[in-house]
Amino acid sequence: MEIIIMDLDDYFISKREEYIMESFKFQSGDVLNNVSVEYMTFGTPKYDDNGCINNVIVYCHGSLGNYASVSKLCPLSYTGGPFDKNEFFIISLSELGAPDSCSPSTTNLNNSFPKYSIEDMVNFQNKFLKDKFGITHVRGIIGNSMGGFVALTCAVLYPDYADFIISGASGYKVAGRNYILSKLVDEIISTDGDYDSGKNTSSLVRTLRLATQAVYSFGISKEALHKIPNSQLDVEFDEFGDEGLLDSIFDVKYCNDATLDYDIEKDLNKIRSKVLIIGINQDQYFPPNLDAIPMHNLIEDSELIIYDSDLGHIGFRELETIEEELSAFMKNFR
Repeated sequence: MEIIIMDLDDYFISKREEYIMESFKFQSGDVLNNVSVEYMTFGTPKYDDNGCINNVIVYCHGSLGNYASVSKLCPLSYTGGPFDKNEFFIISLSELGAPDSCSPSTTNLNNSFPKYSIEDMVNFQNKFLKDKFGITHVRGIIGNSMGGFVALTCAVLYPDYADFIISGASGYKVAGRNYILSKLVDEIISTDGDYDSGKNTSSLVRTLRLATQAVYSFGISKEALHKIPNSQLDVEFDEFGDEGLLDSIFDVKYCNDATLDYDIEKDLNKIRSKVLIIGINQDQYFPPNLDAIPMHNLIEDSELIIYDSDLGHIGFRELETIEEELSAFMKNFR
């Protein structure tokens, strides 16, 4: 197998690019000008007779991730691999609302930033692809977690936009425990009297830490979590809260708000792209019996892969586990 990169951090820093869109209009009617988009590309662009790139795969990251989250695909982008860098041109951007792209913190608008939805995230991505690359059709879209929301919503809104969709560790609606968890995060942030000031006060720092710690136990599998000694959990719980302080509380709230209304169940029949659904048995956010399997039954001619990972929800980074199945799916799109 060909080794693609030696130092991931240095590689992704070197690949970072920025594009300024002239403007972006939200569903609300609000318009922002000179909109920043952080992104990277790798692979080999191929062109049709009209000079348009026709082998693009777009990668959509999870909540408040960034363009570098595409690292999950890198181990499978070797020559002959499912996402062969010689066959595909892969574009990954930091989505609307993500730090270093157009977001509450990056614009310094904080709580005055326009409210955005998953549909806004789709339109932001599509406008960037058209403005920067002239792309109006892609070979495929791959998204995990909230990125799966973006990929699936794009397939619903624009059925002819992508040949294939891969949705990993994701779902077609935010419901049940996920909804309550999002409501809890919203309640923690909204009830801090300093939030409306739009300033990052010491109270909001404490609130952000609590909101981050509220979701700590959902990342890995219940089994793996149960095996960790309490003394170690104390340390990891505190460290997780500290890491959350690297985010902006305004970015966190807006991103969380965007998930609360996500529900495309009634529109799944509009999808015409070929869909591969990937579930992880130990995923506490999107357990396959509640998300991947029902979605497979609702989307005509979709394919389903379910595998085990102690990493639970973040087990999507272990795609090598299903390399053979991914190769079989992707051979139809070379």
